[in-house]
Amino acid sequence: MKPRMFSIVACLSAASPAFAQEHHDHDTAPAAQHDHRTMEHDAPPEDHDAHKMRGLYGSYGMGRDASGTSWQPDVSTHGGVHGRAANWDLMGHALLNGVYVWQEGARGDEKAFLAGMFMGAARRDFANNDTVNLRLMMSPDPLMGKSGYPLLFAAGETADGATELIDAQHPHDLFMELSASYTHRFDDGSSVFGYVGLPGEPAFGPPAFMHRLSAMDSPEAPLSHHWIDSTHITFGVVTAGYVRGPFKIEASRFRGREPDQDRFDIEEPRLDSTAVRVSVNPAERLSLQVSWADIESPEQLHPDEDEERWSASAIYAQPIGSGLWTTTFAFGTKAHDGGHWHNAWLIESALKPNDEWTYFARAEQIETGALAPDIEADVQRLSVGAIRDFRISDSTVIGVGALVQQHFAPDSLEDLYGGDPNGGVAFVRLKIG
Repeated sequence: MKPRMFSIVACLSAASPAFAQEHHDHDTAPAAQHDHRTMEHDAPPEDHDAHKMRGLYGSYGMGRDASGTSWQPDVSTHGGVHGRAANWDLMGHALLNGVYVWQEGARGDEKAFLAGMFMGAARRDFANNDTVNLRLMMSPDPLMGKSGYPLLFAAGETADGATELIDAQHPHDLFMELSASYTHRFDDGSSVFGYVGLPGEPAFGPPAFMHRLSAMDSPEAPLSHHWIDSTHITFGVVTAGYVRGPFKIEASRFRGREPDQDRFDIEEPRLDSTAVRVSVNPAERLSLQVSWADIESPEQLHPDEDEERWSASAIYAQPIGSGLWTTTFAFGTKAHDGGHWHNAWLIESALKPNDEWTYFARAEQIETGALAPDIEADVQRLSVGAIRDFRISDSTVIGVGALVQQHFAPDSLEDLYGGDPNGGVAFVRLKIG
């Protein structure tokens, strides 16, 4: 059966009725991300210019910050609708996709649905070099139903608490992030920070795919999600980190269990798992990270199994004209209780040469035993797509896009999937901010 995917992605905030329409348009901010286009208003006037572009967790430029406490290249850009209330800088952003997916083969399916994110942040900078940041992120994904949407070769989490979702991508929870962070800068080169979230994102992996500049224009989730960045919604996380120039080291304690099938609630926090990440931005166009996690009982259906994960990634970004070209290479590996290591890799790229067009592609492979009983297999997927944006106002863009998929199944899975199935996605996107 041919599957279809129709997704609306949204990130919107109403943090203050006094929100100013200080939108930084996508000619200078081709990718909308988190919450930094702020100034240190409490600083002495002579220090104002030196502080106004600083990132959340140190004295670097704000372009470096990505999801959670992760980093991306310094030349990366941010969008959003910005305002100010009292001594707080406010930012809101919305990204909505209406998606229709179809996928062929014996396990193919089709679905039309809405998905997305709503995000707002409030930041206050103090004259003593301290910064406080509050962030809220929500998603309408639970409205698509507990079974999520068709995605061949994907597996993970559960729709009913009894069976694992296979050949489907689970919906995100209503609350994707409720976090607070505090940073103290010792000087222009070093700082310490703390981050807490319920939910939040621990110090593991590259930026989550829906915030990664090379991935955020594609409406499909990576197959490698549960190797590389699935911890981005964690119900209970505490992170402490140290930044020195281009280097950052951080450690998290967090709840290892993945979100359950009840997508509208906030689950009980626990700090039973550990992650450590080392990041370095050796040049303004390059961001590298290596991370490790020891995760207690991540899977609801296998509560007695713990998991160890490693991740490594490199993100490259290059300004091109009024836009940006960015590419991510990421590798992840995981093992349950010292057992066999399952590997995954991806390379993805997005090119935005101007304010109208974005082209994106992803190639990836995962080693998995979740698709059929007693079968360990390497499967691959290649996706290529594009989106055409139409600016409606300074802060609103509507886009129309599509992508095509090719899946590659080994001989051991050929009968189950009917060969190497293909598929496609058509989508309409709304951006605010």
